Amino acid sequence: MTATTRTIWSAPEGRAPSAEVTVGPNRVALLRDGFQAYPAMLEAIARATSTICLETYIFKDDTTGLRFINALVERARAGVEVLVMYDSWGSTLSDESLARMAAAGVKVKSFGPVPFTAKLGRILARLLRRNHRKSLVVDGAVGFTGGLNIADDYAAVEDGGAGWRDTHLRLVGPSALELERLFLSTWRQYRGPAFDAQRFERPAPAAQARLRIVGNDFPLDRKGIRRAYVEAFSRARSSIFLTHAYFLPPAKVLNALLTASRRGVRVAIILAATTDVKLVLFAARGLYAKLLKAGVEVYEWQSGRVLHAKTAVSDSLWATVGSSNLDPLSLRQNLEVNALVIDAEFARALERLFLEDLRQCRRVTQETVRAWGLWTRFLSSIAFRLRHWL
Repeated sequence: MTATTRTIWSAPEGRAPSAEVTVGPNRVALLRDGFQAYPAMLEAIARATSTICLETYIFKDDTTGLRFINALVERARAGVEVLVMYDSWGSTLSDESLARMAAAGVKVKSFGPVPFTAKLGRILARLLRRNHRKSLVVDGAVGFTGGLNIADDYAAVEDGGAGWRDTHLRLVGPSALELERLFLSTWRQYRGPAFDAQRFERPAPAAQARLRIVGNDFPLDRKGIRRAYVEAFSRARSSIFLTHAYFLPPAKVLNALLTASRRGVRVAIILAATTDVKLVLFAARGLYAKLLKAGVEVYEWQSGRVLHAKTAVSDSLWATVGSSNLDPLSLRQNLEVNALVIDAEFARALERLFLEDLRQCRRVTQETVRAWGLWTRFLSSIAFRLRHWL
């Protein structure tokens, strides 16, 4: 089959990554929105020769979803082992699309874990647990992860989408294999269909200090991503820049952030002013007064596009991009994955994205909060106190 035949969707010109740097044995590309990420992902799928693993919280068979389905089906028919895991709560795939993938040989797992023998608390926890990860790994060598789901909401306006603001990474090197190993562990744990395991027999990657893949995994109280945030905030000496669509941090994360600000670190946070989860926005605003009192700069995203990114950068050196929100569901309950990068060039590139986004934000002040009125502030405070139930 020729390369031309295998091109599923050619990337339009001008879609190059926002930055691309070398971090140890990995090549890391910073991808802004579906505008840059989707063409890169579809190109990687089209080049697959052996295996594809796709994991996502939202997978819709709208225009964007069908582009991915077409690409996956084409590769499966060409003999590539294709594994797809989507969350049954977040996704809306039709029976027709599922049947089409199955007929082509794509192995599909709907994530909706069923408890067997367990106490009531664990049963409820497992029923509520969602697979919120977003990852794609091709041939164990090229990986993608970040905040982007597979749906028109995230696609560029030029491609018929809503152009939601999000951030994703392309990883070429051992970190892609780490993403694959996490995917396969989940697939086996939750009894995905049998697959050709021999194709995934690869040498274990060496541990990396400068680029780590951290996944909230199977124990009830998963703390890996939360711990990474607390450690980074506690070490910060000059700056912390956060972009988070859903911001309801647990006590340890919040205290580390406030303490950093009080000791003179510049802490600036971009939060959503328009969101698909209105109650969470209401609860987050209940935290603004405390943040402002500690000296934290709070900004609300004012673009007509929805903010969905989950990123952080500290001291122009430590950075993270991933699927995890700073809220109880992500940090304690859901399956998540973040890439942690310690590299000055990459951190500065992520800082540039943050500073560019600030131009489309409005700064929130104590006067802003007071202008909401006593009743609104009271309701926001109550909503924040109930954040563990949101």
